[in-house]
Amino acid sequence: MNLYIRRETSKLLKRVSAETTTEIILLGENWKYLLGGLVCQYIHGLAARGVHYIHRPGPVLQDVGFYLLPELGPEKAYLSETLFSFVFLSFFLWTFHPFILKTKKIYTVLLWCRVLAFLVASQILRILTFYSTQLPGPNYHCREGSKLATLPPPKSILEVFLIFPRGVLYGCGDLIFSSHMIFTLVFVRSYQIYGTQRFIKQLAWLLAIVQSFLIVASRKHYTVDVVVAWYTVNLVVFFVDKKLPELPDRTNVGVSTLLPLSTKDTKTKDENHKLINGNTGDSADRRSRTQVNGKILEEGNAVQINASMNGGA
Repeated sequence: MNLYIRRETSKLLKRVSAETTTEIILLGENWKYLLGGLVCQYIHGLAARGVHYIHRPGPVLQDVGFYLLPELGPEKAYLSETLFSFVFLSFFLWTFHPFILKTKKIYTVLLWCRVLAFLVASQILRILTFYSTQLPGPNYHCREGSKLATLPPPKSILEVFLIFPRGVLYGCGDLIFSSHMIFTLVFVRSYQIYGTQRFIKQLAWLLAIVQSFLIVASRKHYTVDVVVAWYTVNLVVFFVDKKLPELPDRTNVGVSTLLPLSTKDTKTKDENHKLINGNTGDSADRRSRTQVNGKILEEGNAVQINASMNGGA
């Protein structure tokens, strides 16, 4: 037993080391794109903070979702945030699964470049939308009589640019369309494309639907904010994904990557080729992996395609 544990631990350490080296190489090539995506996240936060200054509380608008869904109230509003945090954390951890699992389907750095591209495109549309027309916020701290409904003029420039934590937790006016649904749908769509477990894909879409109802029931958004997010984000992901080159097949480095690796040094290129393929001496890592047009196949479909290909040969 101890020998087995030591052998498996050694394999795991080699796998983590090889994957870390590979991702560091990719990070060195693509850090500007990741940094740009993160900066855009902060700009989106600044825009949401800015619209809070011009938000004017008023009567809550007539909304079909408010009639159909019982109000959770301030004491149960955490349910929506809890589910969102679960979806966010689950997707974040999944993107790092190649560091541990043998079935390495994606490159973490390249996937996050793609995810950030989806988020930025959706958030640009969101900023344009909620600055076009400011609706009275339905959230409890945005209603008439609340001291947080309208921000007083800033006393310093630092107050404007310091958006954490109050600017994130107590925003008003940035309604159409829901930022929570942007993140949720981008994560679900990304797993739909690059994930392999059919059950998890179905569960992810179910959680996205539940998240939609909880957002409306907690009165954080109007129903229109959620509805617009559903078709806008899905369309954005569809069209942006079509414009970007496919993520490379882990078994075929020659495929065009999202952001190509440097090929200046032939020796370095050969070494990177081995690292990216996960050839670290562990024969289990050399298993063939099926991929069509850069999209990851579900496990059941991959078995069927492999069988048909072998039969055709």
